[in-house]
Parts: sequence; C-alpha cells; structure tokens
Amino acid sequence: MKANPKYGTMKSTTKPVWDTKNPKKKSTPLTPAQKAKAKASAEAAGRPYPNLIDNMKVAKKKKK
Repeated sequence: MKANPKYGTMKSTTKPVWDTKNPKKKSTPLTPAQKAKAKASAEAAGRPYPNLIDNMKVAKKKKK
C-alpha cells in the first residue's frame, strides 16, 4: 500500500466485525424493547430493517 501524505497509512490488520470471532460463547436474544430501538436506528439511517451493527449497538448498551 502506498502512503497518502494527507491521510497517512492505512492499517489492514483490523478485520471487519463479521469476520471476527464472538468473544462470548453464549449470546442472549434481544428484548422487544431492544429490537424496537434497533429498528428505529435503522429507519433513521434509511434502512428498512436493522443490520448487524444496529443490533450490536443496542445489545452493547448497559441494562438498568
């Protein structure tokens, strides 16, 4: 890879989220409230349904 002086070098060592292994062996399904938040996030971004990133963002939020 050539380095762009304006932006520096890009690291190709980080993998996309879908290529990484799940650190937790057991996952819990999203609650109906979490599903609604993920759907709202997707609609705000112009998508008809939530994708992996929307679901991960909602699942990562701490529960009260």
